[in-house]
Amino acid sequence: MKKNIMIIGAGGVAHVAAHKAAMNNDVLGDICIASRTQDKCDAIIASIHRKGHLKNTEGKLYSAQLDALDIPATIKLIKETGSEIVINLGSAFLNMSILEACIEADVAYIDTAIHEDPDKVCEEPPWYANYEWKRKDRCAEKGITAILGAGFDPGVVNAYCALAVKRYFDKIDTIDILDVNAGSHGRYFSTNFDPEINFREFVKVWTWIDRQWAEFPTHSVKREYDFPVVGKQPIYLNGHDELHSLSKNIDANSIRFWMGFGDHYINVFTVLRTLGFLSHLPVTLTTGQEVVPLKLVKALLPDPMTLAPGYTGNTCIGNFIKGWKDGEKREVLIYQVSDHKKCYEEVESQGISYTAGVPPVAAAMLVATGEWDTKTMVNVEELDPEPFIAILDRIGLPTQILEIEPDSLNSFDGTVKALELELLDSTATVTVSAANPMIAVMPKK
Repeated sequence: MKKNIMIIGAGGVAHVAAHKAAMNNDVLGDICIASRTQDKCDAIIASIHRKGHLKNTEGKLYSAQLDALDIPATIKLIKETGSEIVINLGSAFLNMSILEACIEADVAYIDTAIHEDPDKVCEEPPWYANYEWKRKDRCAEKGITAILGAGFDPGVVNAYCALAVKRYFDKIDTIDILDVNAGSHGRYFSTNFDPEINFREFVKVWTWIDRQWAEFPTHSVKREYDFPVVGKQPIYLNGHDELHSLSKNIDANSIRFWMGFGDHYINVFTVLRTLGFLSHLPVTLTTGQEVVPLKLVKALLPDPMTLAPGYTGNTCIGNFIKGWKDGEKREVLIYQVSDHKKCYEEVESQGISYTAGVPPVAAAMLVATGEWDTKTMVNVEELDPEPFIAILDRIGLPTQILEIEPDSLNSFDGTVKALELELLDSTATVTVSAANPMIAVMPKK
């Protein structure tokens, strides 16, 4: 059964999602793209027509102007457009306003990231409990389907965890989520998605180790892993959205997130942070004008959408999972590789936006067909992962699964070069737990 959709947002991820929705509008029906800046929505629509991606040419594809912080206005637009599924691809600052509008309008809600309060960063975990989960009972009472974190990470990596539980393991010890971009955009410095959100998530590292939350200094725990296709890459222990639901829903001793950063990124980030340019709090100039340093940095950096035409190289994102099956040790890498150039050729986007923009459309298709129409609030790992992964395979994000010999040099821990650690904070000391082969960086007392 077709269900009309509304995509809120007009950035890089919304651009990809709109293309994929248009390519599958025989399932999703009419498509409205809404944003504060309607011209950006119209540019996405022009791109879709330029590529000939509207599958059912009789289906409606149109734009609307919307301030998504205005809940009554969002409800009004949902009803006027007859939208039955809302895909929230705007800023994470909008989540609660859009979710509230969907609950009031009795329509399904899908997002790709946790809500953020502009005045707070890296709050106490689990982050979902601070905002979204507080509305779970209302969703259940009203029969509202709300699927949280349905991008890639969070999203697809959550489904990989669920797949591991369903098919590959009887008991899981450790899940290491690995995200690396081995691409080149040719700019001196740029983030691959909204710089404000990008920098805010690196203020503090919350991770799930030995079934409890642990805090680490930013960029202080480093490893090197030999990835499929992209080869050896440096990765750093990082906090991330998916840990905050996986720690509750997946039975594993430790769940950690690692992201790839080059030396140049680390250097620029460190300088900006040290000088105070990554602060989300306003400062007063000598003229009396108030300026938020992080918003200034965002304004000066390239728009991530402009990176796409010349982007080369690949992304690789996946889960390295260790545990037991039928009494024997088992290690599995479940992963996906995307090519920046191919993404641009297909939908005029770079690979980071592509990997984040395709999954929410797959989720919307499953809601439309009833397979994921839960009538309550869920995170992706609570759903059957196989139909989701099957659609992703078909519409642009094929999954690969690699069996690893336990405790071999190809295992995640085996690729660490003698547990090398680069300390960016000279006040830190190093400890290694034999029970949990994890480098821990603890400040000196």
